[in-house]
Amino acid sequence: MTTIDAIRREYERYPPRGLRRMSRWFKKRLPTRLYARTLLIIIIPIVLLQSVVAFVFMERHWQTVTQRLSMAVTRDIAAVIDMIDTFPQEGSYDQIVRIARERLELNVAIDPAGDLPPPRPKPFFSILDQILSEEITRQIQRPFWIDTVGNSRIVEIRIQLDNGQILRVFAKRSQAYASNTHIFLLWMVGTSLVLLAIAILFLRGQIRPILKLTQAAESFGKGQKMPEDFRPRGADEIRRAGLAFIQMRERIERQMEQRTAMLSGVSHDLRTILTRFRLQLALAGDSPEIESLNKDVDDMQSMLDSYLSFARSDAEEDVGSVSLNEIMERVAADGRLRGATVWVDIEGEDIVQIRPNAFNRMMTNLVANACRHADNVDISVTHRGKWLTVLIDDDGPGIPEDAREDVFRPFFRLDEARNQDESGSGLGLSIVRDIARSHGGDVTLSESPNKGLRAQVRLPV
Repeated sequence: MTTIDAIRREYERYPPRGLRRMSRWFKKRLPTRLYARTLLIIIIPIVLLQSVVAFVFMERHWQTVTQRLSMAVTRDIAAVIDMIDTFPQEGSYDQIVRIARERLELNVAIDPAGDLPPPRPKPFFSILDQILSEEITRQIQRPFWIDTVGNSRIVEIRIQLDNGQILRVFAKRSQAYASNTHIFLLWMVGTSLVLLAIAILFLRGQIRPILKLTQAAESFGKGQKMPEDFRPRGADEIRRAGLAFIQMRERIERQMEQRTAMLSGVSHDLRTILTRFRLQLALAGDSPEIESLNKDVDDMQSMLDSYLSFARSDAEEDVGSVSLNEIMERVAADGRLRGATVWVDIEGEDIVQIRPNAFNRMMTNLVANACRHADNVDISVTHRGKWLTVLIDDDGPGIPEDAREDVFRPFFRLDEARNQDESGSGLGLSIVRDIARSHGGDVTLSESPNKGLRAQVRLPV
């Protein structure tokens, strides 16, 4: 590999800082929505095309037409000067004035000898002033003064004759200047607006199915029902994506139903066996061995309930209106019964649209877990906009940072930092995260300001 190739590759991997900064600046100002970006894809080529046409074609056409008109007016003025020089009039130039007015559409007047006015400041973007001056200099070759400034429809030209007299010529601006350019611009802008309106109408028809598909996917991610009016629409690719989403959702729901049915059957069979155990132990009498067996049966019953709760945590539940004050006060009261001091602070709207049973189970597991290992628990709830945030802080022993993700795994036990009772199944936090993610949110653990553990729940509502 040559040195040039190495430099090129290094340039492609790490562009100059100025380019990176410009790229970041450009990306920040680009719209993020598909509708706005597609409009830019349509509008930018139209604007560039019209700019090129207006600059290349229109500017040259405008200049060419103006030059030809100015050349014709200057030629007529030169003809008037030739008539004055060829047929001098001692008293009056009425016939020359008449011929110029009737045949050439020029209003002329011949003033006594004098000086021309001082030159007027030339406008910066005046094609007429530049071209007309060049034509008078080329064809007439005499001192002159012109006035093309302003929006007046008349152009005044003064030329000093050989005998010192001043020829004043008043010509229509349209005779020397292509004044109909605005018609072309109006047509260009008008057709562009029509094309843009048509593009927007078709674009809205193509974007709407994508938005519907996004809404259906978000509802499915939050555990809500699919919108009733959803069906595959739009282009073939969008229809195929919508159909694939419907089939995917049906497979997932069918799998969940089969698992729930299987677990219900297993639960029924196991509960029947546990009931027989209890009956046989009750008939066996009282003894230390029987008491130990009863405790084992109770543990098995508790573990079975935990497993079923974990397996059913993603079962579909209708979304309903929930009072945050009622749920949090009930959860706090349950925590106080466990011997902990629980404080609740709620900000924002009280009513939230969420799955009631799942949300209650999630809050109960989190607060119960905090009260089991701490003496003081602070619950902070914030409901603003489209998000619900719950912070649960305790003053317990906490969890090491490298183990805060492991505790969400099913059946994981952290006996060293936060001892769990022997009957625990290691599914409490797994159920919590499963419920949060089924709502489209998540649960994270971090260090609490109270030197314990902070559990943060963030849900879209």
